[in-house]
Amino acid sequence: MSKKRKIIPYNPKLKELARQLRNNSTKAEIILWLKLKGKQIHGYDFHRQKPIDNYILDFFCHELMLGIEVDGYSHELIDVYYKDQKKEKKMNELGVSVLRFTDDQVLKDMFNVLLVIEDYIYRYEKHTPNPSQEGN
Repeated sequence: MSKKRKIIPYNPKLKELARQLRNNSTKAEIILWLKLKGKQIHGYDFHRQKPIDNYILDFFCHELMLGIEVDGYSHELIDVYYKDQKKEKKMNELGVSVLRFTDDQVLKDMFNVLLVIEDYIYRYEKHTPNPSQEGN
């Protein structure tokens, strides 16, 4: 019995932009990706620069319905802040939770960044039934 995955809207027009973003990642994104890739965090599969609806998430795990955003200095600008809020609201409407970290947090405090991600996973697993345990 497999867990039913929620359908996530995909905009093929964002595919090339997502590729460009992957090829031009910030130092913080690269460092966090080194911790997320290859199912290193509790066996969950994360993707980089994932197009969802009309947005691109820095990192996304479909199974957890979790997006992770790494915000550089430009995200402190008021117009970028409002775009981030709009993006996060849309993700929440689609059932995607978003964790946000600053470049500085990733570069200077990776230990606690990973703790926040692991805490999300712990809470997710605690409140999401494991299909392999159903009917036992």
